[in-house]
Amino acid sequence: MRARDLGIVIGQLPTGPLNAFTDVAGIRVGHTTLVEGDGPLRVGHGPVRTGVTVIVPHDGPSHEALYAGAHTLNGNGEMTGLAWIAESGMLTTPIGLTNTHSVGMVHHALIEAHRRAAGNGANHWSLPVVAETWDGYLNDVDGQHVRAEHVFAALAVAAGGPVAEGNVGGGTGMKAFGFKAGIGTASRVVAGERDSYTVGVLVQANHGARGRLRIDGVPVGEEVGVDVVPWLGRPVPPEGAGSVIGIVATDAPLLPHQCRRLAQRASLGVAMMGAAGENSSGDLFLAFATGNRGLTAREDGVERPATASVTTLNDEHIDSLFYAVIEATEEAVVNALVAAETMTGRDGITAHAIPHDLLTAVMDRYGRLRGRS
Repeated sequence: MRARDLGIVIGQLPTGPLNAFTDVAGIRVGHTTLVEGDGPLRVGHGPVRTGVTVIVPHDGPSHEALYAGAHTLNGNGEMTGLAWIAESGMLTTPIGLTNTHSVGMVHHALIEAHRRAAGNGANHWSLPVVAETWDGYLNDVDGQHVRAEHVFAALAVAAGGPVAEGNVGGGTGMKAFGFKAGIGTASRVVAGERDSYTVGVLVQANHGARGRLRIDGVPVGEEVGVDVVPWLGRPVPPEGAGSVIGIVATDAPLLPHQCRRLAQRASLGVAMMGAAGENSSGDLFLAFATGNRGLTAREDGVERPATASVTTLNDEHIDSLFYAVIEATEEAVVNALVAAETMTGRDGITAHAIPHDLLTAVMDRYGRLRGRS
């Protein structure tokens, strides 16, 4: 189930064929989802409600680099590899999304996967991008249950096409705005004077305060309060606790600083829903562009020319991409909420999904239900 299945349409721009991150050609997404055990927390044993999501950013050789840029709205979180992206403007690895205490293992596994792809004896280096949000309300996060084989499995099943959302992969144990959430995605298509470009967004949503939740401008969090749908068995939610990771991709020919500008606009999409980058939130965004290829200086042991020709979108035409990022980010978070299902985790704590009937009733009352897809 997705937002548009309920008649909730975000923004004005058209979507890609799948309304998904993978509408940007060549991108693949894979999940490994870990759900094991019930009852009281026993560190190292469970219950387990976690996983890992991997993004393969292009269909070329594993070492091929793409232009990229990042933005931090609030830094109470982690996304590895950003120092090199800031220095070089290049994304050089797949991207991993997981829980806070499993970043190291996912980082290790992506390096090993790169080594295997390069072949034994190859002289290679790898600085993977791995981002996190904290799932410890539901998951035995200190048990560090994500292992290398789970990362390898996610890479093995990574594919284009529809992207599973909600309680999957890195989003398995996540919640947002006091409801169960997780992975969400959306896309937009922007028509230029000569070409059209696709923008895709994938989020791991684990942020926001219930009372601030707005969907398409409607104060859903005020209408569906904790007195209607409980929050983790507690009467009052911790305001603003949690984090959100947003990955933006486009096939437009952008330079690194332009990618950074797109990553900044993802934070506006999050803000449209009432999030504010609170003190305890880690709100980290990365954007990459596939519109320029062949940027790697060496390929298959053969030196490439000392210079490379690139194309760039004129900044006078970039605003439409900004709007696309904002719309797709908001809809990706809504899709994470709509797709998620109620989950009970450690110590019997339950994160409730947003009830679809209540959501559609509120949206309809405010005149924002536009017809079911």
